[in-house]
Amino acid sequence: MDLLVSTQWLAGELGASDLKIVDATSFLPGTPRDPHGEYLEAHVPGALFLDLSTLCDTDDPRPATVPTNAQFEARMAALGIGADDRIVIYDNSPLVSSGRAWWLFRLFGAKEIAILDGGLARWMAEERPVEQGIVTPTPATRPFHAMRDDKQVKSKADVLANLTSCAAQVVDARGAARFTGEDPEPRAGMSSGHIPGSRNLQTGKILDSNGMWKRGDAMRRSFAEAGVDLDQPLIMSCGSGVTACNLLFGAALLGKNDVTIYDGSWSEWGADPETPKATGPA
Repeated sequence: MDLLVSTQWLAGELGASDLKIVDATSFLPGTPRDPHGEYLEAHVPGALFLDLSTLCDTDDPRPATVPTNAQFEARMAALGIGADDRIVIYDNSPLVSSGRAWWLFRLFGAKEIAILDGGLARWMAEERPVEQGIVTPTPATRPFHAMRDDKQVKSKADVLANLTSCAAQVVDARGAARFTGEDPEPRAGMSSGHIPGSRNLQTGKILDSNGMWKRGDAMRRSFAEAGVDLDQPLIMSCGSGVTACNLLFGAALLGKNDVTIYDGSWSEWGADPETPKATGPA
């Protein structure tokens, strides 16, 4: 599969025995929407609910951190997702949370994973069929064996060291007013601002006016206009490591793979009084 698949392609593949469709809708804390409730009301036929907000390391105090191999394997077993499956991910969230899910699947070793371009909103706008209620998973033919690639994940220590080495460029996916420090953070006890030297590129800037992912020169322009040098290694950051994955996916659409995620992101950096912080534009 390509990294992106169209609604037309997915409609033609519905019912394939090796295809697993995953609803990865998730929202920021405090958002008055219920992803599971919305899934029960309408989802792509056969789609499984990932419950992305709980697919994290529950023993780590930071929000939304990468789960352990055992935790990811357990979720795959519960969903009936196996080693040989083709996986298509979609969401119905302003976060475009399918990017985080796509990255997690890749991080743990999935081979054939794609995002549905336009997500559930486009699927429904085209009046394609939806289902209600719970989809009962069928056991996988061959279990998913999770092998987390820790080279794809950066720690606070890594990002601190990068302030000196400048070996990679840090790119922040949060909204501009949070990046500059003008708006307060949604989580209590957290400083405002950004990692010194980082650039700001919001997810909305890598999507077109219809909510579709930009491609080719249009995507390159979005990175360039934010001051991102695609010739450098990149570390993507955001509030808690979720929308940062959209930037990584956007870079992957351009064939760029030397991109990592600072998983603690601002929820870790901004909560530490010892980390340096900058305010104002990049």
